[in-house]
Amino acid sequence: MARPTPDTLLGVRDGFLRYFKEALERQVSVAVVPQPCEESPLGLAVSDDEVIRRTRKKVLALEEALGSTYHFYVATDGGLNAVEIDGKLRYFVRNWTVVRSRLGEAWGTSGAIQLPDRIVRELDSDQVPFAVPGTRKSGGMISSLTGGLETRRHAVALSTLHALSTLFYGMFDGRSR
Repeated sequence: MARPTPDTLLGVRDGFLRYFKEALERQVSVAVVPQPCEESPLGLAVSDDEVIRRTRKKVLALEEALGSTYHFYVATDGGLNAVEIDGKLRYFVRNWTVVRSRLGEAWGTSGAIQLPDRIVRELDSDQVPFAVPGTRKSGGMISSLTGGLETRRHAVALSTLHALSTLFYGMFDGRSR
């Protein structure tokens, strides 16, 4: 069983704090309680569909195991998405978050960063998921690709904020425009 990284936990917390501070215009207390979850297979998922399925599976397992213990269940993971442009595959890295609560389920994503061609030029599609630079200790793939200008924590916070925005759409004054 895997445990979330500190960057992941802080990112989830940051996403909740930002959303509720701006939506409610006041500070709220947020406790993020890490839970062990099934380890993802080696290598990155190679489509948004696959990342969402993996992440959704994790959040459903949390909810099933913990019942109504918490108000929200959150799972987040990074992956690749391949887009064909002018007959050539371009690979983009991004983070996805799935949030479940009594209100339902919503998904959010961070911004996407293109893998430089020089990293994937000589690789076939089976090798690309293992070619992304960065390690958990070094801040992950997003930090590596941006030279530290963007971090896993920021990506997780943004994808969490986006999922919460969908989940609560139209529930707070002025937010349904």
